[in-house]
Amino acid sequence: MRDWHGKYAGTGLTIVGVHSPEFFWEKPTAGVAAATKKLGILYPVVQDNDFAIWNRYAVRAWPTRVLVDRSGVVRFHHIGEGAYEETEAFIRRLLDEKG
Repeated sequence: MRDWHGKYAGTGLTIVGVHSPEFFWEKPTAGVAAATKKLGILYPVVQDNDFAIWNRYAVRAWPTRVLVDRSGVVRFHHIGEGAYEETEAFIRRLLDEKG
């Protein structure tokens, strides 16, 4: 995600990390802020303590990547690690679309 942010943010990609905590000790904002700083995450990360975003995008596992087009339509959904080349190809495809 950090690499894609660095590579494509200037061409229209917006990455928003969503932290949906698995355990109660993962809920405090201070912990999320410290982790993003430690990991060098430069894109926004929102807290989803009530799982509203998780449910809105039908997420069922950590990690999950969801690509949403300019119109707000979910166009790509991947559960788990891997599929990095496929994801990046889809990012490029969406950035190339007019809209």
